[in-house]
Parts: sequence; C-alpha cells; structure tokens
Amino acid sequence: MKKTILILFGGKSSEYEVSLSSATGAIENIDTDRYDVRLCGITREGRMYWFEDDPAMIAADTWESGKKFPLAVDFSDGTVLVMRDCGPEHIRVDAVLPMIHGKFCEDGTMQGLFAVAGIPVVGCDCQSSAVCMDKAAAKAIVASETSVRLAKAVVVKADAVRNGDDLLRIREEAERKFGYPMFVKPSRAGSSVGVTKVKTADRFDEAVRAALREDTKVLVEECIVGREIEVAVLEEHGKVTVAHPAEIDTGSSEFYDYETKYISDASSFYLPARLSPEKQDEVRGYAADIFRALDCRGFSRVDFFCTESGEFVFNEINTLPGFTPISMYPKMMVNDGVSYRDLLSRLIESAL
Repeated sequence: MKKTILILFGGKSSEYEVSLSSATGAIENIDTDRYDVRLCGITREGRMYWFEDDPAMIAADTWESGKKFPLAVDFSDGTVLVMRDCGPEHIRVDAVLPMIHGKFCEDGTMQGLFAVAGIPVVGCDCQSSAVCMDKAAAKAIVASETSVRLAKAVVVKADAVRNGDDLLRIREEAERKFGYPMFVKPSRAGSSVGVTKVKTADRFDEAVRAALREDTKVLVEECIVGREIEVAVLEEHGKVTVAHPAEIDTGSSEFYDYETKYISDASSFYLPARLSPEKQDEVRGYAADIFRALDCRGFSRVDFFCTESGEFVFNEINTLPGFTPISMYPKMMVNDGVSYRDLLSRLIESAL
C-alpha cells in the first residue's frame, strides 16, 4: 500500500523562490509507484493551502491562482484538515517532505507543528533544526564537541544596538579580534541572505543594519581565505553516509552569495573537490562529527573553508539545503551513486 507523502513548498521566508524550485524537483522525481504525493503550498503571508492543480504552476509561481483549499493540521489524530467547498475532509499523512528553506521551516517551526500532530517529517527534528539554523548556537556546540577549527566571531543582538556608539563598540571589538575584511551575517537565515563582506570601517554600520533586517541576532566573523568545500550527509535510522565533497568556485564574486547561488552563472564547481583522497576523508569525518554533535537526522549539507595550508574551517550547516536536481546536495549524492529518485525514497523511508 502506498504511503501518503505531503510535500511542503513556498513559505514566509526570503527563500520562497528557491523553495518552489526544490519542490518542483522533488515532485518531478519522487517514486509515484511507492508514494501517493500530496501538496501543501504556503503563501508569502503564511496561509496554508492543499494544492490540487498542475504542479507546473509551482515553478512558475502561479500556483495561488490554481485549484486549492485552505488547510489546517489536526493535532489529535495525525491528519490534515482540508476545507473543501462541500465541507472539511480529514486526510491521513504518513510523512511530510519539507521543501521550504530559511525561516518558518528550516528553523524547526514546521517540524514542531507536525510533531504535535504525530506526523513524521523528513530531516532534522524541531530542536536540531532550530539549533543548526542559529549559526552562533551551532558553532558554540561544534567548538565544544569537535576538534574542527572555527572562525573568530563577535555575536551582536538587536537590543544591544541602540545607537551609533553601540555599533562603534561592537566594531572596535571585531577589529581587535580579527580585523578586515570581515563578514557580517544574520545568525538565523539561509542562502547567504543579508550577508555582507565588510572591507573598511565605513561599511560596518550599514552591514550590521542590513543583517538585522533579517534577524535579531547577527554574527560578525573573521574572513577565512580558502576554497569553499561542501559535504552532503545522509542519515538512515542511525546509519550515517557521507558523500565525497564538492568544491565551489565563486568566480568573480566576492563570496557565494544569493545571486551567485541562484541567479547568475558566475560560479562553477568541482565534484569531487580538488583535494587528495586523504583530505577528502578528513573533511568527510569532520562533517560526520558535526552532524552528530548537532543531533541531526535525515540529511544536511555541511560547509567548510579549506585554507592554503590545508586546514578545514567549519562555516555552517544547512538542514534543508537546496534540493533542485542541480543543487549541490543531490549532486554530491548522485556523484556517489545515489540517484535523485533513490535519494528522495531513502530520505522518506528514514522518517517513517
């Protein structure tokens, strides 16, 4: 008997468009012989709908004009409640496959919602999702539980920034610890949204305020010069598989920002990364250590820098990485012999 899988897409975060692409890839490649696929779209304003129209409308971002019904989660019996014109209908869901990146999903909020209803969700649970989404919190755990090097950092909270004098004190602390250039980024955001590379003191205040528009906590970090290395981790009922790493070449871009990732063609990649077999094994080991230290489940992409001396520096972990067929997480798994379709099946089975 087929399992009913509810794919989530859209959402209130600034990564809405990326979600539509990831969901489209999953919808087009999921094994429909094994799974009965249902769709839940969430608007930019946060309204949830049971979507029953052409999936092509999702990629085109016209799905809101299609056939849809308001949806709610029933906390009593593991069902979702679809408000059809003829009346409410309870529909049992065996698992949720979230294809929503950034706030209001990758941060554990949707995982918590479905956990209360007793519906399994593919990937990390509420707690680990929330911790990993918070770069400052995640790095504190990684620093205490692994031997991986991290960039020096200063954490800034919105309530500590009341005027220019506060920003001056924060800037001077960062200058003392590591100096320019430095990165200013929201602590709890994805896809490099709100991230600025600051090269001079006169750009610092503007960069912090831009990051604070995305989050109430900001991370000011030492700039690590090195190649960008990404590692895909897959967990299935306690068994962890780590793919061979990829290397991102950002080309002429200052760093791997939102435009470079999703809009322009400035970046390229090497798969596997241009590392010796020994160095590949080393970074794969670090990725597994970080994944376990943060109590992750299902899948995550762990990002590092590799310095000129060959040292790896942990950058961040993504518990709901981009999942289009051309995204780096599935590309790394495909390179290691796991097809996109099989990967989706293995992830779903890991949650059931």
